[in-house]
Amino acid sequence: MSPPKVPTVKLINGKEIPIFGLGTWKSAAGEVNKTVQDAIDVGYRHIDCAMAYSNEHEVGAAIEAKIKQGVVKREDLFITSKLWNTYHRSDLVIKGCKKTLADLKLEYLDLFLVHWPMAFKEDGDLFPKNDKDEIIFSDVDYLDTWKQMEELVRVGLVKTIGLSNFNSQQIQRVLDNCSIKPALLQVEIHPYWNQTKLVDWCKSKGIAVTAYSPFGSPDRPWATANDPKLLDDPKLGELAKKYGKSPAQLVLRWLVQREIVTIPKTVNKNRLAENLNIFDFTLSDEDMAYMFTFNRPEGRALHLSWNKTHKYFPFSIEY
Repeated sequence: MSPPKVPTVKLINGKEIPIFGLGTWKSAAGEVNKTVQDAIDVGYRHIDCAMAYSNEHEVGAAIEAKIKQGVVKREDLFITSKLWNTYHRSDLVIKGCKKTLADLKLEYLDLFLVHWPMAFKEDGDLFPKNDKDEIIFSDVDYLDTWKQMEELVRVGLVKTIGLSNFNSQQIQRVLDNCSIKPALLQVEIHPYWNQTKLVDWCKSKGIAVTAYSPFGSPDRPWATANDPKLLDDPKLGELAKKYGKSPAQLVLRWLVQREIVTIPKTVNKNRLAENLNIFDFTLSDEDMAYMFTFNRPEGRALHLSWNKTHKYFPFSIEY
């Protein structure tokens, strides 16, 4: 059976991004190479990466293998990566991009995002810490970082640039001071944290949205036994039965019907295929609305509260 055709979302610069892809955060060393190869085999053409995940060299080896095998050409793939917080300084942005390109074995990225508005201390560990085990911040202004992101487009290393984990005020500040507009925002979105206001605001500015952690990141390192698990929610389970689909498929369908790009992560080949199999059904308007009622006041899984004293911490306002 041939894989389903994945729709695309048109970006503000005219490029198109597949509305569905593979996330690689928390994909462990030694398994992500096989996962990416399996994903390409079952029909994925959009791979979401980041330097901070510390696995881009394995992702790159997998992409290289599939191109050499003739399964795909480079132009068939849409590869996203992200500039890490220790590379925000103007002289380091291109260095960070080139390191990612070298690890991924690519000549260009389809999309490159500023991973967070918060800069960390440069020229050392990805997560620099003091003797109290606290992250050491840098005071680099993300507007200076953005100017260098624009330069990456001009020199051809990157096709499209965007943001990740920025709030609406921070995005507006970029819009007010840019020569190339951010084409996309990547943030956490799932039924427990539906981000309606931020998504609507982005759409009003012509900015596309990608949802990471669409299942609520149940395997996040700081999760506790008492935290609710989205895919175990009985309301979601009942609704999934109605459509003859899994709870995961229902969540993914809810996102793509909102025209939100989604990048679920799994290392299981059967689940890779199952997650992709969401284009043969449609949720009714009533059921779409019902899933919006799952939203929780404390629904954000990736709160990163240990960074809340950073001057550019993004989650201190509503959206």
